Amino acid sequence: MAAIFMVGDGLIGLLQPRRHVDLWKDDALGTEKLVKPFVDRPGRRRLYAVVQIAAGLALAARQKR
Repeated sequence: MAAIFMVGDGLIGLLQPRRHVDLWKDDALGTEKLVKPFVDRPGRRRLYAVVQIAAGLALAARQKR
């Protein structure tokens, strides 16, 4: 399940970085601090999204039934 979340979250962050950061920074149970480095930096969020997608795919490839 973690791999699915990582890939999906990464895709949204890659395609809509500003909207994605806005969703996480507003009253998201403490995640405001986690997304602070990405506020007004869509390029940085896109780079992180690529890493997130790659990690999710690598994790999915290692999972067994």
